[in-house]
Amino acid sequence: MISSHIPNVPAPVNEPIKQYIPNSAETLALQAQWDKMAATKYEIPCVINGKDVFTDKTENVVMPHNHQHVLGVSYLAGDKELNDAADAAIAAQEKWREMPWQSRVAVFLRAADLVAGPYRNTLNAATMLGQSKNCFQAEIDAACEFIDFLRFNAYFYQQIMNQQPVSSEGVWNQLDWRPLEGFVLAITPFNFTAIAGNLPAAPAMCGNTVVWKPSGTQMLSAHILMEIFKQAGLPDGVINMVAADGPDAGRVLLPRPELSGVHFTGSTNTFQHIYKEVGSNIDRYRTYPRMVGETGGKDFVFAHNSADPKAVATALSRGAFEYQGQKCSAASRAYIPASQWQQVKDYLAADLADFKMGTTRDFSNFINAVIDERSFDKIEGFIQYAKDADDAQVIMGGGCDKSVGYFIEPTVILTTNPTFKTMVEEIFGPVLTIFVYDDNKLDETLKICDEGSPYALTGAILAQDRYVINHMADKLRFAAGNFYINDKPTGAVVGQQPFGGGRASGTNDKAGSALNLYRWMSPRTVKETFVPPTDYKYPFLG
Repeated sequence: MISSHIPNVPAPVNEPIKQYIPNSAETLALQAQWDKMAATKYEIPCVINGKDVFTDKTENVVMPHNHQHVLGVSYLAGDKELNDAADAAIAAQEKWREMPWQSRVAVFLRAADLVAGPYRNTLNAATMLGQSKNCFQAEIDAACEFIDFLRFNAYFYQQIMNQQPVSSEGVWNQLDWRPLEGFVLAITPFNFTAIAGNLPAAPAMCGNTVVWKPSGTQMLSAHILMEIFKQAGLPDGVINMVAADGPDAGRVLLPRPELSGVHFTGSTNTFQHIYKEVGSNIDRYRTYPRMVGETGGKDFVFAHNSADPKAVATALSRGAFEYQGQKCSAASRAYIPASQWQQVKDYLAADLADFKMGTTRDFSNFINAVIDERSFDKIEGFIQYAKDADDAQVIMGGGCDKSVGYFIEPTVILTTNPTFKTMVEEIFGPVLTIFVYDDNKLDETLKICDEGSPYALTGAILAQDRYVINHMADKLRFAAGNFYINDKPTGAVVGQQPFGGGRASGTNDKAGSALNLYRWMSPRTVKETFVPPTDYKYPFLG
């Protein structure tokens, strides 16, 4: 489509969040979709160049809260399929990047409307079934955040396209916002359907073609996302989805000379391994690959004695235990002043006693299952370590049962050692460790918080004294890429709090902002001289 005008992308607003009040029409509709999808056996193929590809290696897709219930099978890519996916992305690149930018944007705006409308319950139910999110956590993730990513990215993209240099007399200077050369490898996690959709979609909107490797424990909602992209009119080969073992995908795809970028969310160790592999192959590439990663976290809540103890307890109960603590941003360590500890402890204990835990089908359950047996065993190991330690004790929760689903009680550990294992290492589960500090040792404890973990993703401070708030924020300036004052350290909203951290938590390229989109473009400067000179001599030569 050739256009003689420059269209304005609709100004985005954040998607309204449905509340799922008991027995409301929206609740009954989502429960009905849950039931329908739970009774379906899904075959989830790889999608390469728009075609469903079935292989001879499969993996069961199960409900984490009822692991005997098999939702279907996912077909895993081998070396051939991985190479085919990269070849398809490369073959599709020229036609896709030459499409007018507004036509590319239109595909993803249509996808946003499909999620907001006919696919909302389907994508939410898939996330509830396959990733064990309760209805509200699924709504804010799979529906609202993904819709926001698509709509805000489209708006940010237009803003970038409008950025042009100044021109002097007789010259017209322009910036040609090109995509990267080659394919982008998107590697996505299980815990957010929105991230799984955004990591391939953001580079694709900017004119890149993508090989997308979802997490093996997110395959049902990944399957629905690919269906949505197809329904939105995404051309074949632009996004190629391949389920695969991580080491196999890295071995096959990372050395390919056409690799132009990696868009990653996952563990710090995995991203560091990918970074090393790219570095060791640097002389093979046609262009230096862009490395964008959001990785681990050991996110903190730090309370001052001027804070409201009830607000502190709520920041802990929500921040640490929503979605079973399986958020990169989840509160995992807390620093509480001794003068407030008893009140905070009592409020927090009351919250945990009120939590209900079980299947996602029961909308009254606040807590559901952790993602799989491997995560269950790892988290249980941390809890047992605390139970056996001399300088820590489990004061709330601590129960673990995987007989039906991978259920771990919300657990609170109290330690006298600010460098205790569970204060330092990422757990990625419903475990919060608390260190009670002497009110007179604020600065000493702030220093411990800043230096006590290799990560710097999210953090929260709670205080009422404004001088203290400013002081704490300054001392912890580099301890978190997303910093919260008098709130929990989770719940970043696209367009409001762009997300990402530094140190061992990633490259801080801020998903949900224009900053991330810049990483998927390679600008070309174009200078046009209207009347070119015809004599080499400058005036100074006389």
